[in-house]
Amino acid sequence: MTYDQLIGDLKNRVYSPVYFLWGEEPYYIDLATAFIAGNVLTEAEQSFNQTILYGKESEAMQVSDLARRFPMMASHQVVVVKEAQEMKSFGDLIHYVEQPQPSTLLVINYKYKKPDKRQKIFKVLGKKAVWFESKKLYDNQVPGWIAGYASNHNYRIEPKASALLAEFLGSDLSRIANEVEKLMVAIGKKGETITPELVEKHIGFSKDFNQFELQDALGKRDVVRANRIINYFAENERKYPIPLTIVSLYYFFSKLLLFHYTRDKSKQNLAATLKVNPFFVKDYESAAKRYSAAKLVEIISLLRLYDMRSKGYDGNTTPASELTRELVFKILHT
Repeated sequence: MTYDQLIGDLKNRVYSPVYFLWGEEPYYIDLATAFIAGNVLTEAEQSFNQTILYGKESEAMQVSDLARRFPMMASHQVVVVKEAQEMKSFGDLIHYVEQPQPSTLLVINYKYKKPDKRQKIFKVLGKKAVWFESKKLYDNQVPGWIAGYASNHNYRIEPKASALLAEFLGSDLSRIANEVEKLMVAIGKKGETITPELVEKHIGFSKDFNQFELQDALGKRDVVRANRIINYFAENERKYPIPLTIVSLYYFFSKLLLFHYTRDKSKQNLAATLKVNPFFVKDYESAAKRYSAAKLVEIISLLRLYDMRSKGYDGNTTPASELTRELVFKILHT
């Protein structure tokens, strides 16, 4: 079941006795739980019919006893178990899940930990409960998610601004949503566009010195700009550690190599194959003219070598900042 299907049923008041919300990405788990807690019961009904528990502090028997109660002056009651993966007696919930109380919505939040489907409790949950998995996004999916989030709130965002936010904030959707909302408040008027300049001003992230700009400079073989960025990284080593730079460049040059071996070089197909916003396809087309497939294989080998050196392989003691400078020099001049 998708998140939209789950919320759609809830909005139509199509309720189930048990909801098992799990996954590595807590954002949608929390969002779905908040929707149930805020919409199934009226504010007056919540006082007697809504209970919030935490797995670490609860036992399965306690949860079962609460869930078996009948609602008071309401058609339903809601019992939420947050961080249910911390409940030591979690398996004992099977006795309730097999025969749940129809007037109760038992919401089980099971975060970060993957259910062991060999265990009987999860087999029963799979049959009896609304089973919703909140999957963590891949890094290349985050910019698109940001654009969709802005669009759903009636704002636009430039592709480069989405890429900057994704690089700076990672894939933590809760954090991203909070920061994008700050930008919306800063703009004020709906329908306006979030720009890289706005991101720099309100998020505190340089639009000129970041992994995205380093990729762009290397893609264009712009020696001056690449060195300026790498020197900035060296001065801000804690914010731009060498492992992050190597991973970022590995993804970039791997996609360039994939570009060379993709037969259908239409914009739409390249965007899908490289898993990038169509807006950036032209940058890969341009960079591919400057780096042959053979050259890219050499660069990827270099990245692997410098990854090992940064981890002290073979007794390396060169400072990380110097390793980064060496790496960029060799990419540009080898």
